[in-house]
Amino acid sequence: MKPLPCPICRKAVDWETNPHRPFCSNRCRTLDLGAWASESYRVPEAPEDEDGEGWSEENP
Repeated sequence: MKPLPCPICRKAVDWETNPHRPFCSNRCRTLDLGAWASESYRVPEAPEDEDGEGWSEENP
């Protein structure tokens, strides 16, 4: 299998023999975990749907 880039440092990673995959090392794995813990990464949230209270686009 073709080596894949580490998501943090972009170094080529052998997928099948690397215990830290998809990262190249424990250092990159820890950096990624720290970014999630500090909320540097965020998953976009879908806007909340209107619950029907308030104004409406329909004309009564």
